[in-house]
Amino acid sequence: MEKNILLIYPEVPKNTYWSFQYALKFTGKKSAMPPLSLITIAAYFPEGYRFRLVDLNIEPLRDDDILWADQAYVSAMIVQKASFEEVVAACNRLNTTVVAGGPYPTSSHADIKGVDHFVLGEVENTLAGFIVAMEAGTAKRLYLSADKPALTDARVPRFDLLDRRAYASMSIQYSRGCPFKCEFCDIWSVYGNRPRVKSPAGVTAELDSLHASGWRGPVFIVDDNFIGNKKAVKYALLPALAAWQQSHGFPFRFFTEASINMADDAVLLTAMRDAGFDEVFIGIETPSREGLKETGKKQNLKSDMATAVMTIQRYGMEVMAGFIVGFDSDPADIFDRQIAFIQATGIPQAMVGLLTALPGTQLYQRLASEGRLLHAADGNNTHCNAINFTPRMDLTQLKSGYNRILATIYDKRLKNYFRRCSRMLDNMGRAAQFGRDVHVWEIGVLIKSLLCQTMSPYGYQYSRFLLRNLARNPRVFSEAVRLAVIGHHFYVITREMIKAESVASYLDEKYAYLCRRLEACSALARTGYQEKRGEMVRLLKQKKRILNKIQLKIDGLHVDFRRDISKKYADLSDRLQVLFESLEETAMATG
Repeated sequence: MEKNILLIYPEVPKNTYWSFQYALKFTGKKSAMPPLSLITIAAYFPEGYRFRLVDLNIEPLRDDDILWADQAYVSAMIVQKASFEEVVAACNRLNTTVVAGGPYPTSSHADIKGVDHFVLGEVENTLAGFIVAMEAGTAKRLYLSADKPALTDARVPRFDLLDRRAYASMSIQYSRGCPFKCEFCDIWSVYGNRPRVKSPAGVTAELDSLHASGWRGPVFIVDDNFIGNKKAVKYALLPALAAWQQSHGFPFRFFTEASINMADDAVLLTAMRDAGFDEVFIGIETPSREGLKETGKKQNLKSDMATAVMTIQRYGMEVMAGFIVGFDSDPADIFDRQIAFIQATGIPQAMVGLLTALPGTQLYQRLASEGRLLHAADGNNTHCNAINFTPRMDLTQLKSGYNRILATIYDKRLKNYFRRCSRMLDNMGRAAQFGRDVHVWEIGVLIKSLLCQTMSPYGYQYSRFLLRNLARNPRVFSEAVRLAVIGHHFYVITREMIKAESVASYLDEKYAYLCRRLEACSALARTGYQEKRGEMVRLLKQKKRILNKIQLKIDGLHVDFRRDISKKYADLSDRLQVLFESLEETAMATG
């Protein structure tokens, strides 16, 4: 008997730098990349199963989808926690069996409610046994394996399940694991310190599948450290990728994540360029050597990072980088040093976040042992002023400095952003592979960009940037347009984040003010003087005016940024209601 399997991918919050939500509107896409985990899982089912994929980032989850399914499989990262809980609740309401896996269930399964079965660890180890038990009616609640399977016989993901038109890029995986042991990262503890890799033939088989599906364009190799096994990458995979690209007319451009020591190897950089790589994400974290030592980022200590970034750029690869503030060793000038490093190296897409202690990391364990953990992390460490531990630096100073970094590198006119873009494009020069033919759909993107961005608050800097690079770097003008569109996303996120933080600060300030007034009024009420009742009436009216003003400020935020602040507002209103009821009871008792 055939079984219906519903694969559900929860929504990633739109109000984060990582979503690229406000750049996607120029391209007509709905999401930056597809749920590779779910289409990989589907490839490991035996025959006799029917699949339906619902990615909440591109479409809603309907009751009909859930009712169609015999089982619903949900995979989620920590940042998708809120949406994950809504999905599970919907499946529970309609009595559909829920099977969960992925990073968030792996780290928090003991606390998650409503899930019937957890299938954790790597799919090659756990799924087959679970399916056998499920068909026999003997499935347990938890399946977990710490074994690290070889990837040489990995199956091709079910790309056919995707609505490829909805995504800005496709994804494949080459390796799992990382040779380094950064304190804030759990990759090496989950996937191991010895990176395991797929065979070149296995990777090109996945490219064949993507190519046959009609996909042309960006392909993200999702490895947490693409060069973790540098020998295999350099001498086996990259030559195979280059040969495949040449034989198919270079239909894909690759981007990935890697460690900064890639800059030390000219053979590797040349091979990546020749295979069609034009972007790499690198965890730089901090220009402070003390901070790098603290977090165990030894690979970043072995070279001059600024020189390394510009070396990679000269091989035709944009460096997109992650930065962190909040390390125990951070000095008072760390914010200025971060800004200076980002500007000097020409890193357009600088993802700056507050340090977050995630479950399963050495950082989490250390802070727990020191009694400094405050609450669970939500997984979103960019744009968000929440921190889940007690920092060494004064919290107000840390938040203020963090906001200043973002407000500077993505300023109101995007002057600093476009300067970095131009610096990077100049540094790349005529590097091979970065210059390419312009596609018809990209002309549409340019037209939309001109119509929207020319008249924006940063329109002068935008126009100046495009004209400059049309004259100076015409060969890579399409990349200038791409960066301009991405800049709009950073602009919106930063402006709305600053507004939301302002509303949150105002809310905290007025709550503290009303509490002080309530305390004073309670003292007056306890004296029993009837004439003080007028003070209570005035205070109640003032509370109403303040709450109305806060609500108007919240309504002025972009809809994608209201959720968290609205929850905080509701909590404040409830607490004030309790306090005011207590005041009224005191007044009545003494009246």
